[in-house]
Amino acid sequence: MPSVTVRDVAGNAVGELELSERVFNAPVSIPLLHRVVTAYLANQRSGTADTKTRAQVRGGGRKPWRQKGLGRARAGTIRAPQWRHGGVVFGPHPRDYSQRVPQKMRQAAIRQALTAKLRDGELVVVDRLALGTPKTAGAVQMLKDVGATLNALIVTGERVDNVALGCRNIGSAEVTTARSLNAYVLLKYERVVLDRQAIAVVEEVFGQ
Repeated sequence: MPSVTVRDVAGNAVGELELSERVFNAPVSIPLLHRVVTAYLANQRSGTADTKTRAQVRGGGRKPWRQKGLGRARAGTIRAPQWRHGGVVFGPHPRDYSQRVPQKMRQAAIRQALTAKLRDGELVVVDRLALGTPKTAGAVQMLKDVGATLNALIVTGERVDNVALGCRNIGSAEVTTARSLNAYVLLKYERVVLDRQAIAVVEEVFGQ
């Protein structure tokens, strides 16, 4: 059964915590992680890019010159694609980029991402994540004390206002709750910092 050292916010080791075999010792599948992360990023796209075809561009209703006799190429409208201010031929139009991924695959990807972080030594467990005041300096010091970098994902069991407010000005850090985890954010950051409560929630929600 995998285990990890638990630290307090000052960085002192306060014990060992045995982790769920199912959640933190899952077989890692790169193709599955790739599919889930790709789908997550695709689902963030708004799909609102649009261009006008020759039928939608304003103007061009009159034939610019007669068909024959001028020595010029025949033309029926000044809004043809080869003209300046003309329509766009194969431009983008609004579409839905979303991809559906089954819930079991999403949960499996979360377990695999947590397993990979633990095996790579990038998982930090803190007894209780808390800050006395919602100050950025305090959050930065806490991350350094527990052995994490500023490029970190901080996961709490439930929202902790001082931690969320203290970390919001750290551009390379993000604070989330255990129930809101996804494979993309777990793999995005260099370190993942969880407290005991977050570990319990993760094992309860994703260990089924």
